[in-house]
Amino acid sequence: MNKELIESLNILEKEKDINKEVMFEAIENSLLMAYKNHFGKCDNVVATVDRETGDYKIIADKEVVETVEDASCQISVEAAREISARADIGDIVKVDVKSKEFSRIATQTAKNIILQKIREEERKVVFEQYYAKEKDIVTGIVQRINGKNISINLGKADAVLMESEQVKTEVFTPTERIKLYVTEVKETPRGPKINVSRSHPELVKRLFEAEVAEVRDGTVEILNVSREAGIRSKITVKSNNKDVDPLGACVGINGSRVNAIVNELRGEKIDIVPYSDNAAVYVENALSPAKVISVIADDELKTAKVVVPDYQLSLAIGKEGINAKLAAKLTGFKIDIKSESQAKALKNQENENIDEENIEE
Repeated sequence: MNKELIESLNILEKEKDINKEVMFEAIENSLLMAYKNHFGKCDNVVATVDRETGDYKIIADKEVVETVEDASCQISVEAAREISARADIGDIVKVDVKSKEFSRIATQTAKNIILQKIREEERKVVFEQYYAKEKDIVTGIVQRINGKNISINLGKADAVLMESEQVKTEVFTPTERIKLYVTEVKETPRGPKINVSRSHPELVKRLFEAEVAEVRDGTVEILNVSREAGIRSKITVKSNNKDVDPLGACVGINGSRVNAIVNELRGEKIDIVPYSDNAAVYVENALSPAKVISVIADDELKTAKVVVPDYQLSLAIGKEGINAKLAAKLTGFKIDIKSESQAKALKNQENENIDEENIEE
């Protein structure tokens, strides 16, 4: 039986990552509780389990008395002298208690304590495992569609992809493997509650870290991400090594790296924007793929006036203004975009106003 105990604890430690020492302590506590449930509450008992053999002992310190009134703390002179021939009234003797003396209820209580501890440790291990992955990506398997929410199996735990964290254009089917961004992990009485997202901007950043070695080791740094989930994302990249091109590193040979991320995001377009200390150049880069004629940027007011060719205006602004909005969010500048003809017309109007003012003077 004791050999089986050690083997069982070894299996728990290996398969569920539950510390064996924690379980030894739980067994000792359960033996103490069983003793107190059977004999009565008393603080004179010590339970120990041998960590190598699994042998356990329950030792109760009992006072030698002439007449026993409390069997949990007292022992008669006759019984005490069977343990120690010199025992006398008032002495304390150590009594080896046999667990087979426990009642069925006391034994069941001890068993429940051990099972409860196993469940607690399982939840604790799972919580710590996924808490370490907070603000990172995990791979999950779609289990089922619950109305507008999606149940995801993450391996040792489940998560629910809420409607608010989904991408409207994405459709999943059961057993499908997907990557998710862990926004938060909370500890609850029922186990860890793991909040995940497919629409969070950081998902894009983590995917690049996973796919691009230079991003992972810090050679290329992703400074910022702006995202319209399912439509387009823009990321700002900067190289910390003058010999490494941040754009080329992120794109990969024949676009292999960025295409892998685009595929994971179900076709979402990704613009990789090289960072520049020159605000005008940075804003111009951020408006990619549109071509820009000129940019006048004000670093203090965080505003930028941009002129683009007439045929590029719709591209620069983007459908429903998405390209301009993402560029503004990425750079932190309020961007005013005008076509070349609009800029010329505005310039002419300003010149006419100046001429009128001069005439009046």
